Order: sequence, then structure tokens, then C-alpha cells
Amino acid sequence: MTTSFAMQSIILGSPVKLSQSKNGLNQFVPSCYLPRLHRTSRVSVKCMAEEGEKGQSSTPSTDFSAAVPKPTPAKPKPSTNFIDIFSFSGPAPERINGRLAMIGFVAAIGMELANGADLSAQLSNGGLSWFLGSSALLTLASLIPLFQGVTVESKSDGIMTADAEIWNGRFAMLGLVALAFTEYVKGAGLFQV
Repeated sequence: MTTSFAMQSIILGSPVKLSQSKNGLNQFVPSCYLPRLHRTSRVSVKCMAEEGEKGQSSTPSTDFSAAVPKPTPAKPKPSTNFIDIFSFSGPAPERINGRLAMIGFVAAIGMELANGADLSAQLSNGGLSWFLGSSALLTLASLIPLFQGVTVESKSDGIMTADAEIWNGRFAMLGLVALAFTEYVKGAGLFQV
């Protein structure tokens, strides 16, 4: 390493001189390149290697600002504004539609298996009022925590996570559309022969 300092000083045109350090050793380094460490200065080293990287070595960095831990910013409080909750990327639209689709898909398949009526017959035989009532109840039950500032991610635990609910809702929406399309093309219920 001292050779590279000497070569740099030769290339830059500054004279290289032998300097005497405090411990009495001569070094082939220009004195302007020697770092000055004070006795009160502290340098802390923190290992950031992952489990598989512990055997690898790297060159040390002279940037001491990376060793200082930076405070983590506080998470912003979720907005309880009506516009923010119902915005396109807000927490309410896809979550509420997914929950309604999950209930609707299970109810449609269950009623078809129970009495053999297809989706259009279920809606025309009093199912529409049940659909509107359950939709209003589930929408209200989904909105109350959102208006209180409670996020779904804060209540996620184990396999019942917020992402799992979103994906189950998406599959239920696709399943409900596929059920209606299949019954329309077939002209009868899905399980009717």
C-alpha cells in the first residue's frame, strides 16, 4: 500500500520524502497522506455479513459515517380521510370487493349444490335482497376499522396475512365471473348434468 502512495505522489509531482512517525519507524509515504488519529477518536466496526458471506473478506472502507447507526423513521399514521381510503390504490376498494366475492362465490356454489339452481335463478328467487344486505353489512364492517386508523397489515399474523386475503379475494372474483360465464355458456348450473 505504501508503494501505491509513493507512485501516486510521483505521478502527481509532489516530492516523496521519508517521514518519521511517532513510534520511530521510517515510512515511504509522504507526510501529507498520513491520517491523523486523535486519542479521543473512536472507531466502531459492525459486521454486516450475511450467514453465507462470513468467510469472505473485503477491503475496509475509510468512510466512518456508515458506522454510525441512523435512526429509523417512524411509520406514518394511516389516513382516515374518505378520499384516501376509497382512492384507486387505497385500502378499501380491492379488499371490500375481494371479501364480497369470497362470500358470494361460496354462497353461489353452496346454494347450487343444495338445490341445483344456477346463479341467475338464485338471484331472481330472492337472492338479490340477500346479496344487497350482506354487501352493505360487510362493507360497513370493513370500513369501521379503516376509519379508526387500523391497518389490515397490523392485524396480519401467521398464514392469515393481508396479502393472502388480497390474493384469495382476487381468485374469488375470477371464480365468480368464471362461474357466471360457464353457466351462461352451458345454459344450466355448473353441477347440473
